[in-house]
Amino acid sequence: MRYSYGLINHAVYPINSAKLEGVNNKIKVIKRRCYGFHDLTYFMLKIKQGFT
Repeated sequence: MRYSYGLINHAVYPINSAKLEGVNNKIKVIKRRCYGFHDLTYFMLKIKQGFT
């Protein structure tokens, strides 16, 4: 009974953050690969390239 409100809400609205966590992980991987580049524009282009 203690968690019934949250369980019912999850059953009615099954929203999770899996896609967002995947995007964050992919950006972190790109950031590690681009270590040493000091150009923010190049970093943004690499992120856009990673998602196309």
